[in-house]
Amino acid sequence: MNNFREIANFIWSVADLLRGDYKQAEYGKVILPFTILRRLDGVLKPTKDAVLKRYEKVKGAGIQNIDPVLNQAAGLQFHNRSKYDFDKLIGDPGHLAANLQEYINGFSEQTRDIFEKFEFEKQIQKLDSNNLLFAVTKRFQEIDLSPARIDNMSMGYVFEELIRKFAEISNETAGEHFTPREVIRLMVNLLFINDRKILSKAGIVKTLYDCASGTGGMLSVAEEYVQQLNPDARLELFGQELNAESYAICKSEMLIKGQKPDNIKNGNSFTEDKLPDNKFHYMLANPPFGVEWKKAEKAIRDEYDKKGFAGRFGAGLPRISDGSLLFLQHLISKMDHSGDGSRIGIVFNGSPLFSGGAGSGESEIRRWIIESDMLEAIVALPDQLFYNTGISTYIWIVTNKKEKKWKGKVQLVNATSFYRKMTRSLGNKRNEIAIDHINEITKIYGDFSEGEYCKIFDNEDFGYYRLTVERPLLEGGKPVKDKKGKIKADADLRDNENVPLKEDIMEYFNREVLPHVPDAWIDAEKTKVGYEINFTRYFYQFKDLRSLEEIRKDILNLEKETDGLIHQILD
Repeated sequence: MNNFREIANFIWSVADLLRGDYKQAEYGKVILPFTILRRLDGVLKPTKDAVLKRYEKVKGAGIQNIDPVLNQAAGLQFHNRSKYDFDKLIGDPGHLAANLQEYINGFSEQTRDIFEKFEFEKQIQKLDSNNLLFAVTKRFQEIDLSPARIDNMSMGYVFEELIRKFAEISNETAGEHFTPREVIRLMVNLLFINDRKILSKAGIVKTLYDCASGTGGMLSVAEEYVQQLNPDARLELFGQELNAESYAICKSEMLIKGQKPDNIKNGNSFTEDKLPDNKFHYMLANPPFGVEWKKAEKAIRDEYDKKGFAGRFGAGLPRISDGSLLFLQHLISKMDHSGDGSRIGIVFNGSPLFSGGAGSGESEIRRWIIESDMLEAIVALPDQLFYNTGISTYIWIVTNKKEKKWKGKVQLVNATSFYRKMTRSLGNKRNEIAIDHINEITKIYGDFSEGEYCKIFDNEDFGYYRLTVERPLLEGGKPVKDKKGKIKADADLRDNENVPLKEDIMEYFNREVLPHVPDAWIDAEKTKVGYEINFTRYFYQFKDLRSLEEIRKDILNLEKETDGLIHQILD
């Protein structure tokens, strides 16, 4: 087997053994933990004997926590101190269930947590009671998942392919678990492009966080980028993931990579932030698109009401049906304000760009981010890039330490045409961004020069005044006044105008409103400031309408073709 798809297909064939005894939606509960176990087995094999010898020496020495000692012997952040591996398990089929459980119990504490999240003990018992345990274990024993056979990046692809397959047969959304790797590579390029000099320093240590880490794809690609740039650099990875099984896969990958497994947390980032005191140099995220936050509403509103800007959501709360901008505020709260500052790359659908009028939660969040000069760039991606949706998506780059050329500016990059059609669709994913596209988009972004695909705006260009325009209430053709002699407004004639922040309100009003309704006035107390980013408008290209003569010719040609078909049918 020479590629990750062949390996994934072989592993997927275990489903044939489970059919009938397991529902399709339950296949992953067996196949995913077994895949992780086989991978860990292969990783530990070279040092297995050394760990067992060290264990014999220290197990009676009264050491309270022997995990660090045995981890050292393994040369990794984890170990297994049982006598078993897959070969020995298969060699004793009569006691397989007990031996397999002993094997699991022989892992260090952080590793056992992975299998607990899968409730793997229950699956061992179920497989054993259905006389399937030996057949399944034997199938995994037959495939080599050691690092010598398949590297970490390819192993990540294997997990993604398996999850996609499970999602397809159980009508779940695979896109909630991972992001296409080419999208991540582009995000990583944009995130690090301005910091390549910093990351090239000898012995540099930086941190990266993903608050919706899924199976860890963003963390892995970012680490790979930094290692290729500077093998002497270290990127410490942190993440939190709500889905227990995705968390378990992410944690297992971090173990194998030599990262600290305790940096990966399981839980809801909103209601139980497991890294409350941490600040990070870099952050990446692809939070679920358009997901409501009703379940977390009480905790979020309490934090907003009681802490304001001392908490995470001080700028405002978006509508309950879409928590996208809550994720971004959460990440901003974790920015490092010392030294080189922080950079964030996050993927959104179109809604956070423009949903909510002036004064709404969404608009106030955009206003805070832009007026604080944190929004550096937005890159529009091609549609049909993601597995679970074909909608248009956008990468936001947010930072608290803009380079000089970006200060007071926002760069928009239109990369919607940078893609190629896939030979085979994967769910809703029909397009992909090739490496040449990634390099070209990165160059356009880095050049910071206006052109066909790049526009640069002042921060204020996205802001506007929302005016309330009133007209008098008339009775018998005369304005009605209140007790103080003030003219009453007619609510039925009330209107609104959006005036760009860079324009003088009265000049606009005198030019655009009064010539049409001379008796109108502005209710200044109701004036609000709003912010929106109408991305499509900035890159709109007018196309000339076809002439009537061209349309007429086409119609006549169609009539001729149709007439010919009718004659063929009649003849």
